[in-house]
Amino acid sequence: MHGLGNDFVIIDARADALDVSSAQASAIADRHSGIGCDQLIVLRPSRQADIRMQIFNADGSEVEACGNAARCVAKLLGDETRIETAGGVITGNATVDGAIVDMGNPRFEWQAIPLAYAMDTLDMPVGWEELQNPAAVNVGNPHVIFFVDDSAAVELDRLGPMIEVDPLFPEKANVNIAHIDDGVIHLRVWERGVGLTRACGTGACATAVAAIRRGLVTSPVQVNLPGGMLTIRWKDGENIEMQGPTTYVFAGEADWAQFG
Repeated sequence: MHGLGNDFVIIDARADALDVSSAQASAIADRHSGIGCDQLIVLRPSRQADIRMQIFNADGSEVEACGNAARCVAKLLGDETRIETAGGVITGNATVDGAIVDMGNPRFEWQAIPLAYAMDTLDMPVGWEELQNPAAVNVGNPHVIFFVDDSAAVELDRLGPMIEVDPLFPEKANVNIAHIDDGVIHLRVWERGVGLTRACGTGACATAVAAIRRGLVTSPVQVNLPGGMLTIRWKDGENIEMQGPTTYVFAGEADWAQFG
């Protein structure tokens, strides 16, 4: 499945237990010698929700949250679904062409991002070359957001990996570059453990929240990513709501032994 081009291999391991190593996840995600995806999603039983979603990035690292994957899982299961993630429990509701997901409360405390030391997370006194004074938001995973004049002009493929692993971010960071035109946020994302991506649901949520907090836009806001459009709704003190399409691509079988 994919959400705006952010694509996933989804394995249903609710009935049959399945151990997945980082090396196996990376092998499955390899677009040349594996199946190919941005993230591997393993669905497991949950004691606190309807289902547990385990998320592996393409490099084999395990992460806390993925908004596009949550929409895909909600659409796959249908109706209202409570989904346990390492970042908390979220709720998804299938729609005709996708899903609406309640992504929970954003976090702004520097310790919650997390950052290496205390600072204002709405207007951080740091920068990397032309990218200055970002905001930071945790929406189940850590995001740093830069508002610029033209997001397309930024060398995100060069600056993204530099910022992702900066010591300021002990758990690394997803890097978001955005500009606003007629109330629409235009966003590009360097995703932690993946690289440049056509869409990032948590990035769209974090960027929308940062833009609303800075008074740049009002809710609901459209977020235009390379893969398409998401709608984000948020008010201070409330949960983030993300709405967008999902696409079911195919189902198949593979020889597990081929992945190590």
